Amino acid sequence: MSKANRLKANRTSWTAAAVAFGALAVTALLPTASAVAGSTWNGLRNEVFGTRPIEDGAGQIAIKAPYRPDDVRAVPISIDARLPQGRSVRKVTLIVDENPSPVAAAFEFGGSRANVGLATKVRLNQESYIRAVVEDDQGRLSMVSTLVKFAGGQSACSAPPTGDPAEIAANMGKMKLAPAPAKVAATQIDQRVRLDIRHPNHSGMALDQMTLLYIPLRVVSKLEVKKGDARVFAMTGSMTLSENPTIEFEVPGPGTEKLDVTMKDSDGAEWRHEFNVGPAS
Repeated sequence: MSKANRLKANRTSWTAAAVAFGALAVTALLPTASAVAGSTWNGLRNEVFGTRPIEDGAGQIAIKAPYRPDDVRAVPISIDARLPQGRSVRKVTLIVDENPSPVAAAFEFGGSRANVGLATKVRLNQESYIRAVVEDDQGRLSMVSTLVKFAGGQSACSAPPTGDPAEIAANMGKMKLAPAPAKVAATQIDQRVRLDIRHPNHSGMALDQMTLLYIPLRVVSKLEVKKGDARVFAMTGSMTLSENPTIEFEVPGPGTEKLDVTMKDSDGAEWRHEFNVGPAS
């Protein structure tokens, strides 16, 4: 092939590549809004809840999260459910649409509680809708959602754990319980507390900075909190919960009893702690 023909062929290839790249870029950009708006959720909805109807929970459920979080490794999320008289909260499912493990946690409640307040922190892998789906004692589902932006940088699920590995291992399973300010008034006898858990909640997607090998998945898989013989809640967790998870929740009163907390992780380890609790002051 002559030099002139080679140049002509190259120009044709470059033009075709540019057109293809431009089309790909437009294709990639245009569906983003619609994907965030609903296509990911449509698939998740069927996987998690099947064909069950989900009502709009506005006015009964509130979810709060920073629009642009300071730290995508630990985005604070709060959920408050206040159901009408005659209905009680059976389960709250926290979902981060665009994360590799979208179901961050599911909380199942004991007793008959029309009012439930929760707060925790999650990893955010990219811009995503975050949803709270509440199931009542009649099996009805209600949902609210909020959009959280991603400011850039490393995706939280692949971010390496903070701290020395030996210290992380030595402190794993330790817990602390302390009073927490009530964000929404519940009742005169309920109290809000914060449970701090020491656990790396390894996502399985982060590289060890020394070995350059992936740190194996190891997450808080089960957590049960009981007051006396009565269950406050049981949580099923995932890698979407932040490192060293924190959970704020309301302890039904009255009375002075012990909170019994049992935690299991995906490696089969189990820890149990007891905390003294009393009536709200």
